[in-house]
Amino acid sequence: MRKLLTIALLFTASLAAANSKLYLKDGDFQLVREYQVEGENVHYYSVERSEWEDIPAALVDLKRTEAEAGEHKAVLDKQTQDAADEEAAVRELRAETRKIPQDPGVYRLENNELRIINQVEAVVHNEKGMNALKKFAPIPTFAGKATLEIPAEHSANSIRETRPEFYFQLAEFEAFGIVKLTPQKGVRVVEKLTIAPMTKELGEERTSVAIFQKQLSENGLYKIWPQESMVAGEYAVIEYTEGKLNHRVFDFRIE
Repeated sequence: MRKLLTIALLFTASLAAANSKLYLKDGDFQLVREYQVEGENVHYYSVERSEWEDIPAALVDLKRTEAEAGEHKAVLDKQTQDAADEEAAVRELRAETRKIPQDPGVYRLENNELRIINQVEAVVHNEKGMNALKKFAPIPTFAGKATLEIPAEHSANSIRETRPEFYFQLAEFEAFGIVKLTPQKGVRVVEKLTIAPMTKELGEERTSVAIFQKQLSENGLYKIWPQESMVAGEYAVIEYTEGKLNHRVFDFRIE
């Protein structure tokens, strides 16, 4: 549909650009399909009367006519190039998207090869110890302060780019993003948690990375990348629902 619309717009623009104004020195003009100077006359095809006519060249403002014709051509050339660039970008994106699995997860294309960023298990750590995240979702059963952590101080997924691109197939239509992790002894902290004693309301404090995002399909496939270069360190792509402990964490590190 988009391709047909683009072609239709270009065809309409081409028709409009095919007609031009043959300006006269008295300020009037003739709408013409084409014209040519033949000796002391200008031979032109009148759009209004659908026939060839002649007018003395001395009455025609050729300088203004040619200047406007050049401007129209430049506009049409730009529109044509923009449409071609957009179509090329769409084809390239489709080719990339076909390489991404439909299974929920985080993926990268490196040297045109698929790389899978596996999900890591997250746990909640409070004063009573560490507990698997799934036992608390969607509402925590304890109160006080805690941290959401993943194991190991460094990710096995090393990336040397400072603005890496990820393809994220969501499991559900939830919030997602990139966060900076805080390494501690044997773990990395994804975010700090505060659970209110009476209401069990969950407060979350995380270090988010500003990202760009582009939806590639209706079933929740996104392309995401940081707005600015990322410093070396530990990071994760996460999917979550605010106020619930249902995070899905995919870790990586920037070398």
